[in-house]
Amino acid sequence: MGENSKIEWTTHTFNPWWGCTKVSEACKNCYAETWAKRVGQKVWGPKAERRTMSENHWKQPLKWNRDAENATERPRVFCASMADVFEDRPELAAPRARLFDLIEATPNLDWLLLTKRPQNVKRLAKWQDEWPENVWLGTTVELQTRADELLPFLAEIPAKVRFISAEPLLGPLDLTPWMGSTINWVITGGESGPKARPASPKWFRDIHHQCMERSVAFHFKQWGDWGPGYGENLPARRRMEIAQDGTEMFKLGKKEAGRLLDGSVHDGLPAIRHFG
Repeated sequence: MGENSKIEWTTHTFNPWWGCTKVSEACKNCYAETWAKRVGQKVWGPKAERRTMSENHWKQPLKWNRDAENATERPRVFCASMADVFEDRPELAAPRARLFDLIEATPNLDWLLLTKRPQNVKRLAKWQDEWPENVWLGTTVELQTRADELLPFLAEIPAKVRFISAEPLLGPLDLTPWMGSTINWVITGGESGPKARPASPKWFRDIHHQCMERSVAFHFKQWGDWGPGYGENLPARRRMEIAQDGTEMFKLGKKEAGRLLDGSVHDGLPAIRHFG
């Protein structure tokens, strides 16, 4: 994980450390935990140690920043795919402070800090009333209860871009009270992996319509392992479940399910002022 990320909505990924503790329903089938275990890293849970990264690893964003000096499009750096920057543990204070210094030292990169703990941001962030222009702050809201709980904390932070990741989406979301004022960008998608839970296509369509009505950028990342079947395209001999809206959802696998929503790819990005 690093340069030229395979995640559709970012350019690079950067992890200041590996490891986390589950805090929500979205964490139930955590892909990062699964990946860490696959490569022999026992870094998940409140008692596990976090994995620190090498000096060469920390130098990567400095190279990306140099390469981006004359780029026509600003690279985006997703931080952190294998951790949570705002997990409150004493041993993370030093690498978190180093991360904030690194962000300030790389003004040609837009840093996407996605957290499941926005309630910790004001207390743990280096910045208070004035945030760097190259920081985008997001939080994961997979259910309405999480949106109602977490978005007030996101609204308090004066980041240049504030976004949500509704992935894996596990229920319908009404984001209209936050659209435009708090939320500038919505990423959504279904769950992947062997224990993935199917989403209802209506949930995605409703979010898309909310975004269109309020000129908020919309990104549909994937169906995940479960995709809809329509008419003659119904897959044979595949596990099937009925979604909340009555759609027959088939266990196709992430690649075959794809990322077309109503026949289109949705790769929206927030409209921002480029500086530098």
